[in-house]
Amino acid sequence: MTYAEAIEFLYGLQMFGTHFGLENTFRLAALAGHPQDKLRFIHVAGTNGKGSTCAMLESIYRGAGLRVGLFTSPHLVSFRERIQVNRQMISESDVVRLVEELSAASAGNETTLFEFATVMALKFFAEQKCDLVIWETGLGGRLDATNIVTPLASVITNIAFDHEQWLGDTLEKIAVEKAGIIKPGVPVVTATDAPVALAVIEKIAREKNAPLILAAANDDKSRLAAALDPLLPGEHQKDNAALALATVEVLQQKIPVTEEKIRAGLANVNWPGRLQLIQNHAGQKILLDGAHNVAGAEALRDALKQNIFAVTPVFILGALADKNWPDICRLLAPLAAKIFTVPVASERTAKPDDLAACFRGANPALEITALENLAAALIACKNEPFVVITGSIYLVGEALEQLGLSPEAAGERGLNEWSATKIVG
Repeated sequence: MTYAEAIEFLYGLQMFGTHFGLENTFRLAALAGHPQDKLRFIHVAGTNGKGSTCAMLESIYRGAGLRVGLFTSPHLVSFRERIQVNRQMISESDVVRLVEELSAASAGNETTLFEFATVMALKFFAEQKCDLVIWETGLGGRLDATNIVTPLASVITNIAFDHEQWLGDTLEKIAVEKAGIIKPGVPVVTATDAPVALAVIEKIAREKNAPLILAAANDDKSRLAAALDPLLPGEHQKDNAALALATVEVLQQKIPVTEEKIRAGLANVNWPGRLQLIQNHAGQKILLDGAHNVAGAEALRDALKQNIFAVTPVFILGALADKNWPDICRLLAPLAAKIFTVPVASERTAKPDDLAACFRGANPALEITALENLAAALIACKNEPFVVITGSIYLVGEALEQLGLSPEAAGERGLNEWSATKIVG
């Protein structure tokens, strides 16, 4: 099997959609030798900030000398981004080997792509003898494939509206799903500040006798502000940093880390596609941010209102139709000098004309143009001093490819596509 054939096999798993339940993952993990039992985890759930918090925790513990596995999704460009050890992506040869081994073991079972990738990661991290794995949920938590592990700590970043068709149409229902990662006796750390969501987390933590730590103290955030600036801009990253710090402090007796290593880890954290500012050879500044839901758009708005970029930006925006793009457009419309709307490379894309119409309704005086693709928008913006590319993490991945800022990958962004076919539990 070649790497291209392995990727083709993974594409084939998409026919099974997304299965919300743990039975398949437990079965495949058993066939792989129960690799999760050989590893230690920090399990991270939440609506926004999961990836950034994971990146901070990974950087801190790697800087402290641990061998750290990192499992995240979706990927921006290459599937290999999802499975990393000490921030080195899994090799193509290891992807091929694991696909061969697990496909043989799972023959005859309808395993979904995410279930398969989850066990691939577990097997690889166990083989690599990782000291710690930073383990991000895919969707929700309670019925997510990642929930077959028992972690050292459960981390819930925040609760906001996203994926309502699967997780529920109220913050309370969404919180129940996210808080499903809480395990008996395992400490829970959260930065959730929505009262109804926090009440749910508190209730489930009490029921499971899990110590609960709230991480949003102003003194924590101010103590870390200097270390964060300017690598991860945005006030919301200080909340994520406070959450990461609180998690490290909760685990100090099991995994000691000095204050110096914590600061160094935060100062060196890298997480592409989230308020990522680049400057090309012509001096043009481009901000890449996967603000794919309302809470993410609010964080982008707040960052731009701080005027840290000194000039009103031109926006390139593409969104998925199943997201709340009307509210995202209304939030961002007042911030732009002009806007170009584009499709996302997905069957689920919102139509650029619909996005443009929504922007015009929110800001009639604005120059708004619907274009056929991102490449055309980049050409149209070539003389603009500051461009923001946002609205979907898929679009950010495409931009990283076109701007030559990503690992080479042939058509792997489509592996992020999914649809729910069955919910159990």
